[in-house]
Amino acid sequence: MLLLIGVLAAGLTGAPPASATGSPTGVAVTVARFAPPDQATKAYTYDTALIAPGAAVMVVASPARTSTKTLLSVYGLVPNRTYGAHAHQRPCGALPTDAGAHHQHAVDPVQPSVDPAYANPDNEIWLDFTTDARGRAVVAASVPWRFADRRAGSVVLHAERTATEPGRAGTAGPRLGCATVRF
Repeated sequence: MLLLIGVLAAGLTGAPPASATGSPTGVAVTVARFAPPDQATKAYTYDTALIAPGAAVMVVASPARTSTKTLLSVYGLVPNRTYGAHAHQRPCGALPTDAGAHHQHAVDPVQPSVDPAYANPDNEIWLDFTTDARGRAVVAASVPWRFADRRAGSVVLHAERTATEPGRAGTAGPRLGCATVRF
């Protein structure tokens, strides 16, 4: 965890990590600080009480032969609080809904998707986390697929842990913040 926080701090204070500028490996890296929509470029806060401007985020998505691993690291959020987080279809924007719905490998024909056959951590990238006493968290998720023609565009932080029951699967409450990621 300390290594990740060090990478995050280095990326926010100077040169980005080597892979942040584009890499033939297909690794996507976003390192940013949350800002209100009228000031944000890569990380947007829509609820400043739960994601304060200046809080930090790092997302690393790395493809393997038949899978994709995604790492989310946050710093400066509300201490000892649980957040939901998922990869979404489009980049962040001024409105919380600009990021679209969750990215699904196999798309549910019924939208919004709340069917656990589609809204689940194997078909979507779920990165729920609970912050520590300092408001930090690091979480990783691995899905058994790689991105092809359709790619996710962001990671959205939500107000609640992700629900798994039928009729609510994949829901996680209001969108609190968003980090644009070039998956």
